[in-house]
Amino acid sequence: MFARLSHHKILTFLGLVGTLLLNQALAQTYPNRDISFIVPYGPGGSTDPISRQFASQLEQALKVNVSVENKPGGSATIGTAAVIRAKPDGYTLGLTSNSVLSYQPLVNKSIAWKGPEDYQSIVKLVDLPAIIAVRADSPIKTFEDFMEAARKNPGKVRTAVSGFRTTPDLAIQELNKIAKVKIATIPFTGGGGEALVALLGGRVEASTGYAPTMLPHVQAGKIRVIAAFTKEKYFAFPDATSVVQAGYNVTLPASYGILAPKGLPADIKEKLIATSIAIGNSPEFAKFAEQHGLVLDVKGPKGMDDEMNEYTRIFRELIIFMDQKN
Repeated sequence: MFARLSHHKILTFLGLVGTLLLNQALAQTYPNRDISFIVPYGPGGSTDPISRQFASQLEQALKVNVSVENKPGGSATIGTAAVIRAKPDGYTLGLTSNSVLSYQPLVNKSIAWKGPEDYQSIVKLVDLPAIIAVRADSPIKTFEDFMEAARKNPGKVRTAVSGFRTTPDLAIQELNKIAKVKIATIPFTGGGGEALVALLGGRVEASTGYAPTMLPHVQAGKIRVIAAFTKEKYFAFPDATSVVQAGYNVTLPASYGILAPKGLPADIKEKLIATSIAIGNSPEFAKFAEQHGLVLDVKGPKGMDDEMNEYTRIFRELIIFMDQKN
C-alpha cells in the first residue's frame, strides 16, 4: 500500500495515526494531575455552593484534586475567558451561566466567544430563580408594597444586584418592561455577597439575588424574601409572592452549567460529559440542590447549547427594550 503513496501522504497518514494513538493514551491516563475549576464570580455569592459541590463530586468520581479558583470581574467574562482560552486538555473547566454565555456576546464584541461554536458545553445542571429581599425592618412588607413604591417613586426604589447585566439585573429590567415601572438596579462587581451587604447596611431598599446567598440571613431574621421570579410558589421561600401569579410574566432564572475549552480530545470530552451528567443526576447532588433552592434541570451538551441559543433570542429582545428606554 505504501508503495503507491507519495512520501508526503505517508507522513500525513502516519501523523494522523500518531495523533489518534496519542489521544487514546491521554484518555486512558486522564486525569493524572489536578484539575483547575474556574468560577467567574466572587466568593460568597450564590455560585460558590454550586461550584464546590460539583467540584467535590468530580474529585470523588475522577480521583484527582479539583482546585476551585474564583476569577470575578467583567460581569463574569474574565473568568469565562480564562476557561475558553485554556489549553483544551481537560484540565481546565469552569462554572458558567446564561447571562455570560448568551447576554454578554450581544453587548461586548471584544470577548472570546459569540455562541456555542466557540466553547465546549459539558452539562447544564440547574436553574436558580431570582428573588427579591428587603431588610426585616423595612416598611416594604410585601411585593405589592414594593411595586407600589416603584410606581410612586420612579427610579428611587433601588435594588442591589450581583453585577451589571447579570441575570438578577436583567430580571429586574424585564420586570420594568412588563410592569412599566422604573426600579433602579445597583450593580456590585463582587457578586451576590456584596449586593446583600449593601442591603444589610441600608444602602439600598432591596436586593435581587438567589436563595444560597439569602437563606442564612432569612433564617437569622435579618431579611425577608418578598418575591420570586417563578410561575408558582417557590419551594425555597413558600411565603414569597410568585411574580407571575402577581400578574408579571417574568421567569428569567440563572441557568448554570459546566464549560470547557473547544477542541478537547474526543475520549476525554466524552469522559467529562458522562461523569458530569452522572453527578447532576446523582441523589447526592439532588439533595444538595433542594437544600439550596436550586431547580434541577440536567442536560447534555446539545440541550445546553439549544438553551443558550434561546436565551440569546430573549436577551436580544430585552436589549432592544433597554435601548429604547434610554
